[in-house]
Amino acid sequence: MLTTARVLSDRNARLYLGGVFVSGFGDSAMALAAGVWVKTRTGSDALAGIVNVGMWLALLLGPWLGGVADRVDRRRLLVLVNLALGAVLATVSTGHVWLLFAALTLVGVGGVLIDAAEAALLPSVVPVELRGDFNGLVRTVIEGMKLIAPAAGAGLFTWLGGPAVAWLNALTFAAAGAAFLLLRVPPAPAAPAAPPAPAAPAAPAGAVAVQEPVPVLRDRTLRALILAAAAAMVASSWSSSATYALLDALHRPPACAGVLTPAQGLGSVVCGLLAGPLMRRLGEGGFASLGLALVAAGALARATPWTGLVLAGCVLMGLGLPAPLVAAITAVQRIVPQERLGRAAATANSLMFVPAGPALLVGGLAVAVLDYRVQTVAAAALAIGAAGALARR
Repeated sequence: MLTTARVLSDRNARLYLGGVFVSGFGDSAMALAAGVWVKTRTGSDALAGIVNVGMWLALLLGPWLGGVADRVDRRRLLVLVNLALGAVLATVSTGHVWLLFAALTLVGVGGVLIDAAEAALLPSVVPVELRGDFNGLVRTVIEGMKLIAPAAGAGLFTWLGGPAVAWLNALTFAAAGAAFLLLRVPPAPAAPAAPPAPAAPAAPAGAVAVQEPVPVLRDRTLRALILAAAAAMVASSWSSSATYALLDALHRPPACAGVLTPAQGLGSVVCGLLAGPLMRRLGEGGFASLGLALVAAGALARATPWTGLVLAGCVLMGLGLPAPLVAAITAVQRIVPQERLGRAAATANSLMFVPAGPALLVGGLAVAVLDYRVQTVAAAALAIGAAGALARR
């Protein structure tokens, strides 16, 4: 824990974590309240269920949006995007449902830009030996916020209605922009003078310049870690989509999902705190493999008919799931040159998180026709297979 204290003693680190927390808090509160808001206004379960789909679709644009963070000042980008998203959320206070869909889609696009800029800015403000600890703390902040923000959003919606939640999210974006504005980013070192390169042949008229792709999948280490993280997200989606069928089998009411989800979140908070020391001891690959093994154990525990063991399985999945994510992004920050880190981080995030959406859909369809234990066991098999493949490296 000494390294955690060392990280938190740094002013830049505290501001960075504060910006991550407040914007993430508002997002999580709004994500839950948005579905309730749409259901209340329209009565449509379908519209309420897809209100956040625009935020997921924005992840598909990660490789292109992330390049913006490599072409502009990253701190300034974080400030401007957070303030712009605050203004967007303020427009939702009028209560029009179509505005809510549009605003959340823009929030998804802005979120991709913010994640890319944050990941690319981090090496400028955190020493290399502390990046694993810091990335773990970021994950702890994100998961800890998820434990309280949805309940806060639902409570505020019940008390004051949807516009109040939109204004809360707008204010959290503004606060995040202020936190990033106060960051002290050291100037980039001047590049050594290079000899003049021979003139390139002129491009044909009308030709479009194509940016060289960031090699996050060309590098064997990054490819293995990113695919392992994607496998963990798919396994988690398969397992979580069986939650209500699992509760039926245990003869528990659907409201018990409110116990299982915080149990998983609590495990993720602990994992984030341990990430730095474990990565130093096991390496990025070893830490990711351990996390996948815990995900597999947790998924298998969720297939049992005992409530206590199911609850323990949720904690195990929470302990394991952040590990491959933190390991992958830490490796990206270590391997990719800083001037190309924005696009690389956004590409890695897209590759890790986009598969979770289709996996959730497949899991939801599968649980309608198969015993829920089929997909929880399939989730465990996928996780342990990914862990084995990573360990063999």
